[in-house]
Amino acid sequence: MSRNRDRDRKPQRSSAPSALEEARNELFSHIHRCGVLRAEPEQQEEWMKDTVDFMGERYPALTREELDELAGIGLRFCRPVIANSPVDAEAEAEAETETAAA
Repeated sequence: MSRNRDRDRKPQRSSAPSALEEARNELFSHIHRCGVLRAEPEQQEEWMKDTVDFMGERYPALTREELDELAGIGLRFCRPVIANSPVDAEAEAEAETETAAA
């Protein structure tokens, strides 16, 4: 009976996030705060390089591969599949006029 209990037991996972998970969460926070989502792709890449270099200093446990992975994750986060295009001011005014007329 004890063998079945041991087999059903799931491996314990540490509740503390890894350095990569902490760096990823901090990177996402920086992306939102800095407004890099509205920047041109070239500017995003330059910003990401600088920020990932900073993350490497902040989280010395991260390897070069993990930092490269972090940069890739960040750049994908900056370029969503569905682009949030800015609303044209004329189209918005026209929609308000139509709504008011109805």
